[in-house]
Amino acid sequence: MINLFIGVLIRIFSNSYLNVFQKILTNKGEHSSIINFYTYLGLSIIGLIICPNPIFNIEILPQIITMGSLGALGNYFIIKALSCGELSSLAPINSYKPIVALIIGIFLLNEYPGIQELIGIILILIGTFLLAQAKIFFTKATLYRIIALLFLGTEAIFIKKVILLTNINTAFLFWVLTGFLFTVIFALFSKHSFKISKENIKYQIGLIFLVTLMQYSTNYVFAKMNVAYALALFQLSSIVSLFLGANIFKERGIINKLIATIIMLIGACFIILN
Repeated sequence: MINLFIGVLIRIFSNSYLNVFQKILTNKGEHSSIINFYTYLGLSIIGLIICPNPIFNIEILPQIITMGSLGALGNYFIIKALSCGELSSLAPINSYKPIVALIIGIFLLNEYPGIQELIGIILILIGTFLLAQAKIFFTKATLYRIIALLFLGTEAIFIKKVILLTNINTAFLFWVLTGFLFTVIFALFSKHSFKISKENIKYQIGLIFLVTLMQYSTNYVFAKMNVAYALALFQLSSIVSLFLGANIFKERGIINKLIATIIMLIGACFIILN
């Protein structure tokens, strides 16, 4: 139980701080596709060290490819969002992940929301209204963040599936290797130089370390508990991101954003914990 608690804490804080490093790199002129490329390159090396003998069966290849592609796309659009938006403004958008799950459930599982889920949706929409009042919701950055949310919300399902079919280390390795293949494609199509400024290398290394902590702790928690409960706990990182945005990037309007975030978190818990 203590290990699970520590795993959740590591996931919450590493996720918030890796967003800080992503934003620093984009603020210093690095391109989203190149940041993503070097992040997955470093992760691939770490993954091979952690899991030199992965469990593999050709039958799980579709799940592996889907998992990796969704992760790479999701991380790319998060970096794009941070390159043009505030960390504290984008953090609350993560509360929409349960609504994404509900929509997927309607079309793929024929599951329809009940009263508790509808209450959760209303609360999330109220939080959205508060963000819109601050004129920070209808922006290009928010659009990128919502796209990332769609990819990463679906990715969680496939991560859990691969963990169940293999183990935590194998799932981590396949996640980074397949993700790396897609980041190579994104970087080539972007036609940007693959160089990173010497002064920014330390931030890139820090980002790789934080993503390693985030993803490995995610896999560990998914292996130990229901994905829905885990997602509810992970959303506490939104509050951490609000304060990081205020302290590091001097972002304003934190009180209103905090109120909106708490309302949206409560709404998300209504949906997820039903």
